[in-house]
Amino acid sequence: QVHLVESGGGSVQSGGSLRLSCAVSEWPYSAVYMGWFRQAPGKEREGVAVIGSDGTTSYGDSVKGRFTISQDKSKNTMYLQMDNLKPDDTAMYYCAADISISWWLHLQQGAVPRFRGQGTLVTVSS
Repeated sequence: QVHLVESGGGSVQSGGSLRLSCAVSEWPYSAVYMGWFRQAPGKEREGVAVIGSDGTTSYGDSVKGRFTISQDKSKNTMYLQMDNLKPDDTAMYYCAADISISWWLHLQQGAVPRFRGQGTLVTVSS
């Protein structure tokens, strides 16, 4: 059974950096779109970044140029390097995985990824 486990969240000052990790227990499918979305209290879910099995990436507008998504297939792990963090980045960050990219494209319309982790909290203070 597929399980996603996030790690790496924490508290940091504005301008600082954090790296999130998402470990995948197994992936029995041929295609995969993995990524991150976040949700802050009182706000809608927001797509942060996604990476396909071919390495193609896409980012949310608010994090472009500051966040980098990557994957290590040998370790079944995905990473999110977050630099120049801002207070608006404060949120619960969730790792997501699906055989389709639909969850990323339709996240704000209520789409739910097939698999997701429990979340890791990122807090950025000014």
